[in-house]
Amino acid sequence: MPSLLDPIRLGAIEAPNRILMAPLTRGRSSRDHVPTPLMAEYYAQRATAGLIISEATGISQHGLGWPYAPGLWSEPQVRAWQPVTTRVHQAGGRIIAQLWHMGRIVHPSFLDGAAPVSSSATTAPGQAHTYQGKQPYVQARALLQDEIPGLIEEYRHAARNALEAGFDGVQIHAANGYLIDQFLRDNANLRADAYGGPVANRVRLLREVTQAVADVVGADRTAVRLSPNGDTQGVNDSDPETLFSAAAAALSEIGVAFLELREPGRQGTFGRADRDPVAPAIRRAFAGPLVLNSDYDGAKGQATLDSGIADAIAFGRTFIANPDLPRRIAENLPLAKDVPATWYSQGSEGYTDYPAAA
Repeated sequence: MPSLLDPIRLGAIEAPNRILMAPLTRGRSSRDHVPTPLMAEYYAQRATAGLIISEATGISQHGLGWPYAPGLWSEPQVRAWQPVTTRVHQAGGRIIAQLWHMGRIVHPSFLDGAAPVSSSATTAPGQAHTYQGKQPYVQARALLQDEIPGLIEEYRHAARNALEAGFDGVQIHAANGYLIDQFLRDNANLRADAYGGPVANRVRLLREVTQAVADVVGADRTAVRLSPNGDTQGVNDSDPETLFSAAAAALSEIGVAFLELREPGRQGTFGRADRDPVAPAIRRAFAGPLVLNSDYDGAKGQATLDSGIADAIAFGRTFIANPDLPRRIAENLPLAKDVPATWYSQGSEGYTDYPAAA
């Protein structure tokens, strides 16, 4: 069985190890969602990851509802991402952009008061992060079927911009209760048209978005993230094994570079699942490299590779406080602890000031 330190081919990307950096929202862009120079330092510090998956990055203004999160729909955003990807490449790393539409999770304060869109007219539980503090979510409006081609074009546009910005590929965020996940799972998708009802219909948007993006950047530079095994921001499914096996089979047919699954355990430290992982069923349905994420350390990650369930592991919060995580795992060095209070704050504290191991 491979080691976490062994190289792996992820489509067109040759990764020198199997310790990937998972996408991590950090809130260091400008209020207009333009990346900042500080972000170049942050990502360059972590360039020894086999592959960096960028923080979730908005494909459009109406799809982005997180304070100080970056976008990829405008020319200023593209230009501001270029120093980030350049620094990562100069440090010997590889980085792909995660493309994000939040759907019903966008608060109207980001939309000049307009309602967010979703698969159906539903409301997320809890409160939204806004520039005015936390506010209750509001009911989304159902995306009209004749609006879907325009949404798919926004994904194409963001994918083109990712290439112009210097990214090595893209990952489509179809997890964690955001827009594509709101179409996939049956407690949020109440539609009666070609995008709702049977599993094949609910998978349709994911398949069409993925094919559109693959047509722009190449299937071998396109990845997807799913979160199959539990409630995420109020989104869940009554039969996840059937649903996500079908989704994985569709992605396998397109030939994407890899599939990443965020599946917390029942006792996870960052989210708890209400059922066991669906990864074994997805493994049977997906022919490409499978990457697992959530609550891993080096030992657990290696054990998962040894089991044959995964080909690589994406480490999230562990990379916040350990910019040199591959070296620490290789040399069995102690892992530093991150500070949750600075996860989404602006500035360098809790961002670029975590040192490498001595």
